[in-house]
Formats: sequence, structure tokens, C-alpha cells
Amino acid sequence: MLHFLDIFYTIAHLALTLFNLGGWIWKKTRKIHLVTLILTATSWSVLSIWYGWGYCPLTDWHWQVKEKLGEKNLPSSFIKYFADKITGRDINPTLVDNVTLGCLVFHRSSIGIRQLLYEENRRKDDTGSSHIKDLAMIVIIDQKH
Repeated sequence: MLHFLDIFYTIAHLALTLFNLGGWIWKKTRKIHLVTLILTATSWSVLSIWYGWGYCPLTDWHWQVKEKLGEKNLPSSFIKYFADKITGRDINPTLVDNVTLGCLVFHRSSIGIRQLLYEENRRKDDTGSSHIKDLAMIVIIDQKH
């Protein structure tokens, strides 16, 4: 039973992580994606008051199973654990946390930019020009010179 739970929690962790990163892509999954992001952010921030930054109950339950299976010295995050497993290295936990946070910020920013472009596209002025797209083109052209 413990081996089954270990596999179950690994799959659940990977599925949740991938869904948090890409669930916004499909229109039908955007509401549940928002729910999972809110739950993840709440866990990481609010529960961190009692358990430390980035606390995840799923990781807590998973580590309880792994400890019963004899694993020792488990890191505080599943992402670090999985990164270590697939690379065969002991990756610096601060680096993993920073990359995870950077991905979260990039993810939220890209969704925000996509939303702005969508709204701007709906509000085109009489000339058919989109101010945000015009600005983006200026920036792209300027970077090439």
C-alpha cells in the first residue's frame, strides 16, 4: 500500500505542477486552474506562517509515506526532490526555490500580458490600431538596431 501511495503522490505532484503551469491554455480548464493557483498560493504563503515558506500539504503527506518506506533527509520541496532524482545531483535548494519563484512570476506575467493584449484587441480605436501592439512593435524594432 505504501508503494502505491508513493506512486500516487508522485503522479499527483507532477500533475498539479504541470496543471499550475499550463492549465490556463485551454478555455475549459481556466476556472479550475484559477482555483488550483489560489490554493497553491494560499498554501505557500498563508500556511507558511506556521510551516515555513512554500509549505504544501501534498508534500507533507508524500514525505510521511516516503519516511515509512525508509527514505531519509528529504528536502522541503517536491520540486527539489524530483529535480535531484532526474538529474542524479544534489541541486542547491535555494536555486530550486528561486527558479520555482521565477517561473511563477514569469507565468503570472505572461498571463497578465496575454489578458492585456486580449482586452486591447477588443478595444481597438477607429483606426484599427492597437496601442499595446504598436508599442510592442516599437520595442522589437528598437532592440534590433
